Amino acid sequence: MKGALLIAGTTSDAGKSMVVAGLCRLLARKGIRVAPFKAQNMSNNSAVTVEGGEIGRAQAMQARAAGLAPSIRFNPVLLKPGSDRTSQLVVRGQVAGTMAAGDYLTRRRQLADIVNTELQSLRDEFDVVICEGAGSPAEINLRATDLANMGLARAGNLPVVVVGDIDRGGLLAHLFGTVAVLDSEDQALISGFLVNKFRGDPALLEPGLRQLAGLTGRPTYGVIPYLDGLWLDTEDSLSVQAGQSLGQPIPPRGADWLTVAAVRLPRISNSTDVEALACEPGVAVRWVAEPADIADADVVVLPGSKATVSDLAWLRERGLADAVAAHAAAGRPVLGVCGGFQMLCRTIDDPVESGAGAVDGLGLLDADIAFAPEKTLRHWDTPLHGYEIHHGQVIRSAEDDWLGVGIRRAAIYGTHWHGLLDNDRVRRGWLAEAAVAAGRTGFVVAGDVSVQARRDAQLDLMADALSAHVDLDAVLGLLSGPPPRPVIGSALGSLGP
Repeated sequence: MKGALLIAGTTSDAGKSMVVAGLCRLLARKGIRVAPFKAQNMSNNSAVTVEGGEIGRAQAMQARAAGLAPSIRFNPVLLKPGSDRTSQLVVRGQVAGTMAAGDYLTRRRQLADIVNTELQSLRDEFDVVICEGAGSPAEINLRATDLANMGLARAGNLPVVVVGDIDRGGLLAHLFGTVAVLDSEDQALISGFLVNKFRGDPALLEPGLRQLAGLTGRPTYGVIPYLDGLWLDTEDSLSVQAGQSLGQPIPPRGADWLTVAAVRLPRISNSTDVEALACEPGVAVRWVAEPADIADADVVVLPGSKATVSDLAWLRERGLADAVAAHAAAGRPVLGVCGGFQMLCRTIDDPVESGAGAVDGLGLLDADIAFAPEKTLRHWDTPLHGYEIHHGQVIRSAEDDWLGVGIRRAAIYGTHWHGLLDNDRVRRGWLAEAAVAAGRTGFVVAGDVSVQARRDAQLDLMADALSAHVDLDAVLGLLSGPPPRPVIGSALGSLGP
């Protein structure tokens, strides 16, 4: 088995990352050397690689599925939005400046060369490369600068399987329309479809899929059911919504629950840090964006942010800053991670990310932050595992040390480490302290939860779902190249140049 294919989607959060991870897991189980690849990702959820670079978190998860350490090779171009119009550009794991949307056209050739070189290198080294698209290939207004969808497929002659989320409705139109708006050369690479998040009797969908095949000349390779237990390592911002609970809360081991309010910042980054808490029995985690949602919480978490100063201003505008301060004043626990930690400090001097200079923080920790031009990128494995991605540095602290990776004052904790709570011993100890501070004396910390085992179980769940519901022989048979498919009449011809 040798080759590569591209998993595209009708929309963001359609299931591309899940399908790529599941295929990587299935192939790795068979002893096939497989690697994931996403030419260009746009996400503030990232991970640090073995080379000390930065990639999208989904590609780190997919690497784990393939039995590989995360590498900058798997995601050579990463855009981290800092506002609605600009993004930090990360190339081969390192910051390469800031880009506005209009800048992309001028840099496309250079970035395309990097992307195509990395993909070819992976294809030379591995038996199979499973590529993930970005957004949707039907965004024809972006086709001229596309690196991750049909631009990549055309450059590498990759067969393309389009995944659609039927839970949103209108899927058959999405699948047909995705093919129809493409030009004939792009259409030639679209090999078939996958339906994701289906609820109910597949027999009811079958007539529609037959008609879709008749209209497009392309088969549907499988109908993947809605997987209630699949929620860890969600990367897309669409998966992190205010009012949403993380996973299905597990009943407590003791008499009390512990409720956690995680603030859904506008430019939230590494939102996955709180997922470890939601793995614990008796811990209910929900995303919040209103002061009233903090009032009845036992614990408040301020997660990372790609725009610390801007998101701090948002906290104040929404009244959330006062709610967090009142929560802390009552002696109840507050945890800040990376950008959230910086917000808890007395001052923040930021001439780098926002250009705002010196601003007041929340003052809940007696420490000062200064942003450095160079981003800190570190991956730690011993004695604790975690990683750091930040410009802000602690330049003064009058607070107590916390575990050698942060600072604390009573029940207020701050750290620059992402993934710290994935360490089972650390998480259990912190939860025990937090429960006491919150007055939840009946809360009992479980001693048998492994977050890494839960993540591996979810990768197996993805692989098992594909194995049970997808014609894998047909999908993997595409690795030798896209089969001939008819042109179904492109809308581009009527749109003009």
